[in-house]
Amino acid sequence: MEAADYEVLSVREQLFHERVRECIISTLLFATLYILCHIALTHFRKPAEFTTVDDEDATVNKIAFELCTFTLAVALGAVLLLPFSIISNEVLLSLPRNYYIQWLNGSLIHGLWNLIFLFSNLSLIFLMPFAYFFTESEGFAGSRKGVLGRVYETVVMLMLLTLLVLGMVWVASAIVDNNKASRESLYDFWEYYLPYLYSCISFLGVLLLLVCTPLGLARMFSVTGKLLVKPRLLEDLEEQLYCSAFEEAALTRRICNPTSCWLHLDVELLHRQVLALQTQRVLLEKRRKASAWQRNLGYPLAMLCLLVLTGLSVLIVAIHILELLIDEAAMPRGMQDASLGQVSFSKLGAFGAVIQVILIFYLMVSSVVGFYSSPFFRSLRPRWHDTAMTQIIGNCVCLLVLSSALPVFSRTLGLTRFDLLGDFGRFNWLGNFYIVFLYNAAFAGLTTLCLVKTFTAAVRAELIRAFGLDRLPLPVSGFPRASRKSQHQ
Repeated sequence: MEAADYEVLSVREQLFHERVRECIISTLLFATLYILCHIALTHFRKPAEFTTVDDEDATVNKIAFELCTFTLAVALGAVLLLPFSIISNEVLLSLPRNYYIQWLNGSLIHGLWNLIFLFSNLSLIFLMPFAYFFTESEGFAGSRKGVLGRVYETVVMLMLLTLLVLGMVWVASAIVDNNKASRESLYDFWEYYLPYLYSCISFLGVLLLLVCTPLGLARMFSVTGKLLVKPRLLEDLEEQLYCSAFEEAALTRRICNPTSCWLHLDVELLHRQVLALQTQRVLLEKRRKASAWQRNLGYPLAMLCLLVLTGLSVLIVAIHILELLIDEAAMPRGMQDASLGQVSFSKLGAFGAVIQVILIFYLMVSSVVGFYSSPFFRSLRPRWHDTAMTQIIGNCVCLLVLSSALPVFSRTLGLTRFDLLGDFGRFNWLGNFYIVFLYNAAFAGLTTLCLVKTFTAAVRAELIRAFGLDRLPLPVSGFPRASRKSQHQ
C-alpha cells in the first residue's frame, strides 16, 4: 500500500475513535441524568400504584414510569445544554492545547444538541402519548386480557392521534404558507414534518416561558422568604409558636372530650389538623434556634441576590431591545458548525460567561416556580409520595416543553451570544424581527410590572405586621376588614 492509502486509513481510524468516544461520553452523561431523574420521581410517585394486587396494572405503571424517567432526563439535559456549551467554549479558550480536555470539542457539543432535539421530538410526540394511553387502556372488547392487549389498543390510539395531528399541521402549514413547495415538504415525514411540529411546540413553550417567568421572578422573593429565617423586625416567632400551641391544645380538647358540643365534627379531620400544627411547630422551633448570622445576614443577602439577578436580567433584555433596533446581528440565528474555542461569547470573557450561566439557571428555576404558582397549572403540582401516574406524565410533558424552549428563550432575550446549534436554529419564526422585538418588550414590561407590584405590596405588608398595625380595628390596605362580631369578641 502507498503512503496516501495509509494516511487515508489513519484518518478514518481517527474519525472512528472520535465517534466512539463521543458515543461513550454521551451515554455516560445521559445515564447519570437518568439515574438522578429516577431517584427524584421515586420520591413523588404513589407506592400503592406499583404494589397493587393486579400485576397487570403494576407492570403498566412501571413501564410508564420508565418512559417518564426518560422524558425527565431529556428535559434536564435540555436545561444543561446551553450552560454546558458556554462553559465548554470558555474552557477551550483558556486551555486550548491541554491533553486532558481533548475530548471536549465542537463535534461533541453539536452531537449533544442533535441528540437532545431528537429525544425531545421522540418524547413529546411518541413516548408521552404512548405512556398516557397505555395507563388508561384496558384492551379491546373481546380480546384476551393482559399487557399485550393494552399495547395493541395503545398503538392503535397513537396511530389515530398521529394522523389527526399530521392533518392539522398540514392544513395549518397550507394556510400560513400557501404555496406548493411548503405543502409538498410535509410529505417528507422525518425531514420536515417533525421539525415543523417541534417548532410549533417550541413556540408554545417560549410563550409559556414568557408568561411563567415574570410571575416566577416575583414569586421567588416570597418562596425564599419561607425557606429562610427572617430578622426579628420582620417576623415574631414567639407569637407564632404561642398561637400554634394554643390552636393545637384547643383541637386536642375537642378530640378528647366526647361529650362536648364538638361531637358532630369530623374526628379524622381534626387529627390531620393537629398533625399539621405539630409539623408547623417543629419548623418554627428550628427557625427560632437559628443563629444571629443566619437571621440577620442570610435573609438580607438572599433578597439582595434575587434583586440583583432580576434587575440584571431586565437590564440585559432592555439593552438587547436597543441592539435589535440598531444591529441586525442581534437577531437569534442558527449555527451549523460548532466552532468552539475561538472567541468568547461574552464581552466580559469568562466572568461574563459565568454570569450568563447563572442567569439562565435562575430564569429556568423562576419559570418552574411561576408555572406551578399559576392558577391554571397549580393542580399539576407534584406531592411527596402522593402523585398519580397520569399526573407524573403531565408534569414530565410540561417540564420538557419548558426546558426544550429554554435555549431559544435565552437566545431570543439576548442573555447569551451563543448561537443555536443543529435543528434548534431552524425555527422559521426566529427570523421574524417583529416577533422577536415584541417578545423582548413584553418580557421586560411584564417582569417590571410583576416586580413593582409584588415588591411594594410585600414591603408594605411586612412593615404593617412589624409595627403591629394589622391588629388595629382599622381597615388597612392589604388586610381584610375585621367583622363586627370578631371586634366585639
